[in-house]
Amino acid sequence: MKNLFTLLACVASLVAFSSQADEPWPNRPVKIIVPFTPGTGIDILARTLGQKLAEEWKQGVVVENRPGASGAIGTEVVAKSPPDGYTLLMTANTIVIAPSLHKKNGYDAIKDFTPVAPVAIGRLGLVVNPSVKADSVKELVALAKASPGKLTYASPGSGTPHHLAMELFKQRVGADILHVPYKGTGGAVQDLIGGRVNMMFLPIHVALPQVKAGKLRLLAAGGTRRAAVTPDVPSLAEASGVSDIDVDIWYAMYAPAGTPAAIVAKLNHDVNALLKDPQVVEVLGKQGLTPTGGSEQELADLTRNDFARWASVVREAHIPAD
Repeated sequence: MKNLFTLLACVASLVAFSSQADEPWPNRPVKIIVPFTPGTGIDILARTLGQKLAEEWKQGVVVENRPGASGAIGTEVVAKSPPDGYTLLMTANTIVIAPSLHKKNGYDAIKDFTPVAPVAIGRLGLVVNPSVKADSVKELVALAKASPGKLTYASPGSGTPHHLAMELFKQRVGADILHVPYKGTGGAVQDLIGGRVNMMFLPIHVALPQVKAGKLRLLAAGGTRRAAVTPDVPSLAEASGVSDIDVDIWYAMYAPAGTPAAIVAKLNHDVNALLKDPQVVEVLGKQGLTPTGGSEQELADLTRNDFARWASVVREAHIPAD
């Protein structure tokens, strides 16, 4: 009799599992984890899309911030979540940068995730203090080469995209410029305006108010492509004459590895559709973000290629892993 009850319980479980698997997705609230603090551009990006997706799906979409360790803490949470489409990750290219900087990272950027869609690009601009005697990128490079290690650049901290962007720039143009890391963007920009450091990479929308006020000079806007808001300013590739110099920050959505293909396909379709919504485009534009969209395969290729690219930059720059 005991064996009969056990058998009946197993059958009931299998029926319940099969029933759940056949139910349309989503049939309950979906969580989007943002591995950075509230109020940041990527947080606003996730909340904007989350609200629209909730309207489309007629299900709740909750955005949860899990900051820390350059995004590694929240990213690891998603990597270890059930692959059922109910826990998603909205992140930046730090997902492929962090593994080269942290020995105990907690996730594998390639194996632990299913790419859903590339979402947006944030253009970086190369700005200098007006006291720097260079009106172009080529003049800045010449100045740096004439006095190796004398010019300085700021970043919001070691291992940030701003830091690695400048290290990539230095490697590509062959210049020696001293890194001065700060604990956040505010202090770095303040010292740049005050002339205590010479230059840095900044998101275009952060740099423009200071440029328009005459407090900073913008030498390049965008990595390989010009920024839409500054069409008359050359990209870094144009200004330096080096093509392989993409420093821009990309944003994307991922799901845990093993998430069913049908769910990923629906996510990709719905996210791409929303990125064409004028309201979404407007909100992202205010954050300095340009919607991109694209296929799961395009994000898979981007993830793999940038993982290798930034690992190479970290090695060549001798940036120690913590």
